[in-house]
Amino acid sequence: MKLRHLIWATAVATALSVAGCSALDAKQRAMIFQPSDRVWQRADMAGMQDVWIDFHSQADQQAVRLHGLWLAQKNPRAPVLLYLHGARWNVTGSTQRMRHMHALGFAVLAIDYRGFGQTQPASLPSEVSAREDALAAWHWLAQQHPQAPRFIFGHSLGGAIAIDLATRVDDEQGLVVEGTFTNIRDMARNFQWGWLPLGPLITQKFDSLDKVAHIGAPLLVVHGSADTLVPPALGQQLYDAAVPPKQWVLVQGGTHHNTNSLGQAQYRAALAAWLAPKNP
Repeated sequence: MKLRHLIWATAVATALSVAGCSALDAKQRAMIFQPSDRVWQRADMAGMQDVWIDFHSQADQQAVRLHGLWLAQKNPRAPVLLYLHGARWNVTGSTQRMRHMHALGFAVLAIDYRGFGQTQPASLPSEVSAREDALAAWHWLAQQHPQAPRFIFGHSLGGAIAIDLATRVDDEQGLVVEGTFTNIRDMARNFQWGWLPLGPLITQKFDSLDKVAHIGAPLLVVHGSADTLVPPALGQQLYDAAVPPKQWVLVQGGTHHNTNSLGQAQYRAALAAWLAPKNP
C-alpha cells in the first residue's frame, strides 16, 4: 500500500472511531440524565422565587444561564442548602423535597443543569457540565449569603454531582445524599445486560465511590429499604467508603421517590447536631 493510501485509510479509521466514540458518549449522556423541560404537574411552587445564575463555561466556552428556584426562610440567619436533583424531571419535580428540607430549617436553592427546564443553553448535559453548573450555583450562594452556613444535598444522580462538588469546595458545613449510588458501572450491573464488560465503554463515570473518601465535611447518607432503582447496598457501600464524621440512615419502606417524606423524623434526628444554634 502506498503511503498516501495508508494515511488516507488511517484517517478514515480514526474519523470513524472518533465518530463512534462521540455517538456512544452522547447516548450515555442522554440515557443517564434524560434531560427534560417537562414541568411536574403536581409541583407546588408557592412562595418560591425564580433565580438566574450567569457564568461562563470553561469546558464549552459559552455563556450559561442557570435557572433555579429559591425557597427562603423567615430567619435571615437560617442555613442554606443547595439542592441538586436527579435525572428526567426539571427542578419542578423536586419542589416537594425542597419543602421537606425547608421544614427542617433550611433555606433552599434548587437548580436545573444545562438541558433541563429553562436553563440555557439547552444542550445535552454531561458529567463535566453538571459539575460546572453545581459549582456556579455554590459560588452564587456564597456571594448572596456569605454569613450563612451552607450545605449540599443531592438526590439520586444529583447525589453523585453533590459528592463531586463537595470534593471541590472547602466551605460546606455538611453534605446529604439520598438514594444515590457508587458509580455508573455498578448501576449498569443491576440491569438485565449487566454481565456485559461495559466498564471500558463508560464515558460518564460518576465515580462517587472513589471521591467520597475525599470529602472534608460531615456526611449523611440516606436510602430507602425498598428502593428498587438504586439498591440500598450501593448506598451502604458509599457510606462504608466515606471517612468520619458520617451517618447512615436506612428508611424502612422508603422507595426511590418517597424516602425524603417517609423519613422526615429520621432526617430531623440525624441533622439535629448540624442545625443546632451555635453559641456566639
